[in-house]
Amino acid sequence: MELADLFFDEDLIDPFIPRDLVRSTIESAVVKLGVRRWEAEEGDDGQELPRSTAEYTNRIYRRLVQTGWLEEEQKVYRTYILLSPSVSHLLRSLVSIARLEKRSYGGAVLNVLSSLESAVNDPVGRGITLAEAAQTAADFSAHLTDMMLGLRELKINLTASNNPQEIVRGFFDRFVEQILVSDYKTLKTRNNPFRFRRQILAMLRDLQFDPLRLQQLAEHYQQQLDLSYDVAEAQVHQHINRIIRIFDSVDQRLASIDDFRYQLEKRVADTVRYMDKTTPGMAARLSRVISGLAKVEEHCIPALDTLDEVGFISASSVRSPIRRRVEAKPRVIVQQEIDPKALELRQLFKEWKERREVNVDRIETYLESQLAGREHMRATDFRIGCIEDYICFSYVRHMNSLGKKARGMRNRYRIQFEDNYVNVSDMVECRGFTIHRNN
Repeated sequence: MELADLFFDEDLIDPFIPRDLVRSTIESAVVKLGVRRWEAEEGDDGQELPRSTAEYTNRIYRRLVQTGWLEEEQKVYRTYILLSPSVSHLLRSLVSIARLEKRSYGGAVLNVLSSLESAVNDPVGRGITLAEAAQTAADFSAHLTDMMLGLRELKINLTASNNPQEIVRGFFDRFVEQILVSDYKTLKTRNNPFRFRRQILAMLRDLQFDPLRLQQLAEHYQQQLDLSYDVAEAQVHQHINRIIRIFDSVDQRLASIDDFRYQLEKRVADTVRYMDKTTPGMAARLSRVISGLAKVEEHCIPALDTLDEVGFISASSVRSPIRRRVEAKPRVIVQQEIDPKALELRQLFKEWKERREVNVDRIETYLESQLAGREHMRATDFRIGCIEDYICFSYVRHMNSLGKKARGMRNRYRIQFEDNYVNVSDMVECRGFTIHRNN
């Protein structure tokens, strides 16, 4: 693993690494890992065990050269180290296996999305990116399976152990630090990478019914991969269907992972529940009590009716497992149609409310229509033909009390009241008055 960082450096231009640098890297790994054990192999008979870090480094280096992991290359007066193509590929695979649980879901989904967008927007020039999207989706699907199998393996190991400390330690070392924090937690955040899933599926389904783009993709496959048109067309449809199947089944696979997660947490919660957690040494004390009771005659031991008064068993020491989250099922939103009679009634009420609304402009318009160019007008000369006229006439009499909005109307008209009561249009009986237009 240490040498992989050396040979697979992104800034490495020449694949030949100086031997001194390789040896120093091995020595640093020996010091960091604390290697102090040597397994003798064929050809090591009679040799003493290494006694220093330098001797461990020398023997590890020679063994790597003898077994073919490293190859030496002499250039003038210096010795360089390189990896053969097969060894390089094997080392890369081992590194990816070791880091299998450290995977970015968001990066994988975004890679699929960006590759699909490139293939759909430019099928003639970048259609081969569809194959890359299919491969990325396949790797992503395999990683989901590996994570679920890892949870299953962890559950089996925890179930087989009877040591509470080992169960809790294994739970935090494997599940919390490696699986939960690195992978599972990503799926429960607001920036869930699967929010792009609908966009990916919609893009692929549109592509399935686009003959022109499918033809262009098949021709691009044919040119880039040197295939016949029929084989290229079949590969295009195969890659599209593979991505659709993977992202269609994500919900079910995440539900399975969540079931395993719930079982793991329940197992650990039960373990913590009965662990000697709050009172150190309780297990040893109970063991001594039971051993002491075994030496006492049976008729001297009182019978217990209840355990409520026993201190080490109480409701406060019980840890309940996290409840399984029930996901809300999707439902179809149907727009409700409002009854036409209700709409008609609402419109009538709106019109009736507008007719009753007090408006200074409406009052002044009514007053001008009644004056008809005259300079003054008596109350008995007003005509009331509808509800709007009635409301306007009622407020004309109270013109001086309408507030700031009627200031302009009070400047243009003046009202003079009389001492007698009159009847107006056989509808209103009020105090007589005369309206004068101000010059």
